[in-house]
Amino acid sequence: MIDLKDKNNSPTLEQIGEVVSNPLFQKFCSEIKKEYGCQEKIEYSGCSMEPGWNVKYRKAGKALCTIYPRETYFTVMVVIGKKEKEQAEEVLAECGEAMRELYNGTKEGNGQRWLMIDLEDPDEIYQDALRLIRVRAGRGKNR
Repeated sequence: MIDLKDKNNSPTLEQIGEVVSNPLFQKFCSEIKKEYGCQEKIEYSGCSMEPGWNVKYRKAGKALCTIYPRETYFTVMVVIGKKEKEQAEEVLAECGEAMRELYNGTKEGNGQRWLMIDLEDPDEIYQDALRLIRVRAGRGKNR
C-alpha cells in the first residue's frame, strides 16, 4: 500500500482509493467527473495541518472541492465564498441537520467558510455535500 505522506511518490487515483478502502470514494470521484466534465488533479500539500497527497477537482479554473483521503472514509473540503454564500444558505434549508450544524459551526474568514465534510456512507450528508458543490460550480439548486 502506498504512503500518502511520501512526497516523492505520486499515487494514482486507484492507489488513493485503496488507502481509503471505501467504495464511496470511487463513486464520489466518478460523480464529480461525470457531472462537471473535469479530471482530478492529484497534488501533494505540505500544509502543516494536513500534509500529504490529496485530490482536487476544478472546473473553468475554479476549485470545486478537495478530497483528503483517510482510512475507511475521506474528507471533502468545499469552500463557500462571498459569491456563493446567499445561494448556499438557501440550499442549506434543504439539507440535513448535520450539514447545517457543520456550516453554522464553521467560522467565516475573509468572507469564506472552508467546510470539511467527512464522508463514509452514501447518506444525507453525502447528498448535501454534492448540493454544495453544485452551488460552488454555479449550478445552484437544480437537481
